[in-house]
Amino acid sequence: MSKKQVLGALTAALLLSGCQSVNTTSGGAVGVDRKQYMFSMLSTDEVNQSYAQSYQQTIGEASSKNVLDKTSPNARRLQAIANRLIAQAPVFRPDSAQWNWEVNLIKNDELNANCGPGGKIIFYTGIIDKLQLTDDEIAAVMGHEIAHALREHGREAMSKAYGVNALKQVALMAGAPQGAVALGDNGVNLLMTLPNSRGNENEADLIGLELAARAGYNPNAAITLWNKMSKASEGAPPEFLSTHPASGSRISSLEAAIPKVMPLYQQAKKP
Repeated sequence: MSKKQVLGALTAALLLSGCQSVNTTSGGAVGVDRKQYMFSMLSTDEVNQSYAQSYQQTIGEASSKNVLDKTSPNARRLQAIANRLIAQAPVFRPDSAQWNWEVNLIKNDELNANCGPGGKIIFYTGIIDKLQLTDDEIAAVMGHEIAHALREHGREAMSKAYGVNALKQVALMAGAPQGAVALGDNGVNLLMTLPNSRGNENEADLIGLELAARAGYNPNAAITLWNKMSKASEGAPPEFLSTHPASGSRISSLEAAIPKVMPLYQQAKKP
């Protein structure tokens, strides 16, 4: 075995030893129980703290540009909906009760919202105003985004990126041609990264559906939401080249899960 091959084997061994199987959340009524693999060098606390810094920078910039909305009726709606959803998050992940949750509304026409690691939520006014979202539909969006944070999909994606980069180094040290490594990148992107991202989106849909139902928001709103999103995003790329499931696939999955969470909605305390 050559020196390059030895180094490659050692790198592969280190790569495997640093990867851990974890359970970030309980399965819930919707049954999300996929095993996840994370690099131990990327701890939950480190990722959360790093994102919190980036989040505060984004909020600070929005404030300096006078586009941070803290007082409008929509800002108050968001906070009220967030409070109810956040109260249900420990059902899936008990330690989320200790997270430093935040929710902010930014004046921007973008049809977007997100919840980063550690419970940092941002909504853009565009998604509320252009789609004329009801409270139930806002809860569907927010529940989906909170689910990404609970499942640590961001940390999982970072772990995969570390793994792919390490394997590229193994291939190069073993003498693989640069062209073959580039071709391998394309294959990894299409066959691993994108399908897994779509899988993460499906998990977020299901957990978000249950979070909203437990918080007293009608789970059927997830269907009306995605019908609105489908009309607003005509011309989107085909599903096999997108990190988001096609609207038809997404709606079918949600429709199949609604009977599982409807009893939770019916039992939930409504304000």
